[in-house]
Amino acid sequence: APPPDDAPVGEGVVSSRRAPSRAAGEVDATVGQLANVPRANASDVLRLAPGIFLSNGLGDGHAEQVFLRGFDARLGQDLEFTVNGVPINEPAHPHGQGHADTHFIIPELIDSVRVLEGPFDPHQGDFAVAGSAQFNLRVPTRGAVLQYRYGSFDTHRALGLWAPEGESPGTFGAAEYASSAGYGQNRGYERATANAQYEHRSGALTVRVFGASYLSRYRSAGVLRDDDVAAGRADFYGTYDATQGGEVARHLLSVEVESNRRDSTLKAQAWGSVRDFRLRENFTGFLLDVQQAWQSPHPQRGDLIDQNGRSTDVGARASGRFQTTLGGLRHSLEVGLYGRFVSVDGTQTRLRSGTDIPYRTDFTLQSDVGNVAFYVDAELRFTRWLTLRGGLRGDLFQYNVLDRCAVSDESVRGAPLDVSCLSADRVGYREPFTRRTSGGFALQPRASLFAGPFKGVTVAVAAGLGARSADPVYLGNDQTLPYSPATALEAGVIYDRRVGDTRLSARALGFYTHVGQDLVFDETQGRNSIAGSTTRMGALAALRATHPRFDVSAHVTWARATFDDGFLVPYVPQLVARLDASANGPIPARVRGRALTLSGGLGITYVAPRPLPLAETGDEVFTVDAQVATRWAHLELGVIAQNLFDAQYRWGQYNFVSDFRSRPFPTLVAARHFAAGPPRQVLVVFTVHLGTAAARHGAPTESP
Repeated sequence: APPPDDAPVGEGVVSSRRAPSRAAGEVDATVGQLANVPRANASDVLRLAPGIFLSNGLGDGHAEQVFLRGFDARLGQDLEFTVNGVPINEPAHPHGQGHADTHFIIPELIDSVRVLEGPFDPHQGDFAVAGSAQFNLRVPTRGAVLQYRYGSFDTHRALGLWAPEGESPGTFGAAEYASSAGYGQNRGYERATANAQYEHRSGALTVRVFGASYLSRYRSAGVLRDDDVAAGRADFYGTYDATQGGEVARHLLSVEVESNRRDSTLKAQAWGSVRDFRLRENFTGFLLDVQQAWQSPHPQRGDLIDQNGRSTDVGARASGRFQTTLGGLRHSLEVGLYGRFVSVDGTQTRLRSGTDIPYRTDFTLQSDVGNVAFYVDAELRFTRWLTLRGGLRGDLFQYNVLDRCAVSDESVRGAPLDVSCLSADRVGYREPFTRRTSGGFALQPRASLFAGPFKGVTVAVAAGLGARSADPVYLGNDQTLPYSPATALEAGVIYDRRVGDTRLSARALGFYTHVGQDLVFDETQGRNSIAGSTTRMGALAALRATHPRFDVSAHVTWARATFDDGFLVPYVPQLVARLDASANGPIPARVRGRALTLSGGLGITYVAPRPLPLAETGDEVFTVDAQVATRWAHLELGVIAQNLFDAQYRWGQYNFVSDFRSRPFPTLVAARHFAAGPPRQVLVVFTVHLGTAAARHGAPTESP
């Protein structure tokens, strides 16, 4: 059963989780007690899903790099992200197609996360190649929370959360401010975030209004060469360029209406957002700015990339689900529509080393991307133990791209020296811009067959087609297939039963995915570039046991990702294992008649060595995070230790040619590079709980 609305914070409750409705790899998990496991941000909640590994060595404020089931989804290109139904992925983003930054979500508001690994649900849209992740924000415990944490590297975080009593769990407001000097050199950050939602229920009608605002400014140390660290020319937590970093802003508003009746559910939602983005990064040092014959004599000015993007995003969705009973069995049919329009002004320039002065334009695009979709989703029950779910989705993608720098870095007779965006080509005079338009339709059937449960055991088979919209940087005019198709298959066994006070959920499965045109990281561009078609095959096993006094989640995933010519896809870990565990209970002591409670959480991650370009292999990653807290009445004091054993590990790992002027005689031989993971960080957390539920926490059962 779900936790009651007034369940005290810190007391264990059995998490509510729906049985998988689409595939054996679907995880729909209430965070519950596992909120006691240290998590740095909203994306960390995704670790509850099998096979997910997160990496982020480029700054606290930079979107997480996501690895899932043999996919290097980078910053979201292969995983569809939504929050309360609003899409997060950003098409046409200058830092990479499908860029998904979840830092605007306050983690304490995440009640549950649904991760569907694979494109098996007709509701899944653009970027659902490896799967989708849905963040659901609710606050079941009513009242207010004031929290302050301070710790290593002068890290501060202040949080205020208000869930007014008498309102539904969908009504809340929260704000946070955080800052830190950061570990090592050039890793400081500062951010402010606000999330709020109002949910009003009247009979069968529910109305939700959700808003979010987010501002972040952060610094990035970038990458280091392994040989420079080994020789003592650079510190493990050092940097080559202190001008790297970024700024992000996002403002979002969503309105949703839902009508629930006995045999029908009608939903409608509309949203709008504006976003601003800037990032400066350098992966190759002083390698690319070579002297060309048509240029004025110049020194190597450096490879520092300056990416800028400003976007407007509006969209809407609507659906109707209808149920009927035939032959004593319940069946349903849903029809839905989806529309989204994103306009992005994106540029990428190169800056002179140590300055903010651009000397070259890589691209400058005004991209308008439209996506209109329909879907039909049905559930047919043949018997009480055999169910077929699925349907059909169709996505129409349309692009209108103004390339304002169509001729760049070419030798053109009579053209001025050192001009990036020329008004001439080899034929003669021309305007410096060009326009490209394209469009295409992706038809995506998806189906899942469930047999069971038989004493808690269900066998599931799923198949589906997915699609990723094209990156406008590489889009041609009238391109016939402006998206990357994906085909996915999965078969597995699910076990889900309650044994006494413990809820047990386990699964084991195998999977296969083929992507028609993939994207792989290119260090010279600082973003992903087009690659060939790829195939993923693998298997996973997962277990979760939830009890009022403990909650344990463990999973391991093996995946092999190859190009169709047989070579391994670089950067993708072949083995990922994760353990999340928490426990809570009363301390045999009382203070002024009230009991003290103790809670703790543990998170362990293991990632096997990753394949790198040029047949190299990276290093493994093994980290342990822990948290312990004690609470009395309204007051709670806790300690968080991230990277408890102070492991020195390489979060991001690469292999390519660079020259950071760290030695007198540079070499053009490819070298190992890395972005350092954070060392041990200890934080002290003080929390004040206010409200009726907080007042009951640890209250005496009889008068003192």
